[in-house]
Amino acid sequence: MTATPSVIQVRVNDKPVECPQGHSLTALLKTLDMPLQATAVALNDDIVTRSEWDSTQLKTGDRIALFQAIAGG
Repeated sequence: MTATPSVIQVRVNDKPVECPQGHSLTALLKTLDMPLQATAVALNDDIVTRSEWDSTQLKTGDRIALFQAIAGG
């Protein structure tokens, strides 16, 4: 029998989202089809720099706010 990966629940822009335990911010953004180059991320009210996305693992109850750059005048 193969073990089923644990699933955790986080909140993304105030909406519940389930993801595998140990998911990184980068993996979450890819799962959500977010453009990596035009997105800023806050985790539990703290901005996370892009260089930290791969090493930042999500935990149950984390609050993620995603911001997208919008071009225009």
